[in-house]
Amino acid sequence: MLEAGLYLIPTQLSEVPMERVLPAHNIEVVRGIRYFVVESVRSARRFLKKCDRDIDIDSLTFNELNEHSDLSDTAAIEALLAPIARGEAVGVISDAGCPAVADPGADLVAIAQRRGYKVIPLVGPSSILMSLMASGFNGQRFAFEGYLPVDGQARQARLKEMTRRIEREGQTQIFIEAPYRNNQLIADLVKHLPAGMRLCVASDITGERQEIITRTLGEWKRAQYDYHKIPTIFLLYQ
Repeated sequence: MLEAGLYLIPTQLSEVPMERVLPAHNIEVVRGIRYFVVESVRSARRFLKKCDRDIDIDSLTFNELNEHSDLSDTAAIEALLAPIARGEAVGVISDAGCPAVADPGADLVAIAQRRGYKVIPLVGPSSILMSLMASGFNGQRFAFEGYLPVDGQARQARLKEMTRRIEREGQTQIFIEAPYRNNQLIADLVKHLPAGMRLCVASDITGERQEIITRTLGEWKRAQYDYHKIPTIFLLYQ
């Protein structure tokens, strides 16, 4: 029997064998959980079957918490934690990587902390940290900005602010883009930021096509690349 609490269960970032990215302990924990809060039921069911094909999926309870959920409905989110009050374990699973990091699961964790429930994060891949590790950039001062604004003027303002943080605070700036706009994002950075600034592009992390390259923007301007529709993390530093 698992101790009652909220278990944060990382998933794969790419289609590679489980043992390459997740420890055996995670599989044992998953086998002991009957209640799950997930970003997508379909993805979660597929992940659990990869963990152990003998898991009886139909005996489990799944509740979705994602970008379409009403995060202002605190009572509804609190209800997802009800099994913990009965002494049960609840698992949180996002579609890729670590739950509650750039993920609606953070709202559930916040409520669990306020209620005094035990929160147990499990070991697993984080594209944000893995890209930072491999970038060669400042790993003591960094910020994850999520998605940059799509609007051109708002995007320029954000880039200027990020540049100031890099120059004044030595803070690595980390962000993402919709995969089909990756190439355009690099072109925008090359066009609007200093040629000497360094950009790390980390694509398909942990996957068979993994590629993590750091160049100055001047070098990126001359380089050939194609990150179209490939999950990618971008990092900027001086």
